[in-house]
Amino acid sequence: MRMYVGNLSYQATESELRALFAQYGEVVSARIITDRDTGQSRGFGFVELADDEASNNAISELNGSDFGGRRLVCNEARPREPRGGGYAGGSNRW
Repeated sequence: MRMYVGNLSYQATESELRALFAQYGEVVSARIITDRDTGQSRGFGFVELADDEASNNAISELNGSDFGGRRLVCNEARPREPRGGGYAGGSNRW
């Protein structure tokens, strides 16, 4: 199961995130989302554990817990919303 992890400290690293979730099971992936231009953390990320039961345990125990001086928001990740194309005009008036 893929989990959303929000309200991360901007100094948090992917290895710290991986270590936090490794307490609950095998971490398949741990990624902190960064700003495309600056490379700075955007304060959230995604973690995937190999086992859904372990993921549910991690969510229930880590949601609202302190990590790096901030209260984590941890829940099941929603599917990504489709985004519009690269055309910024919005209409087809030619």
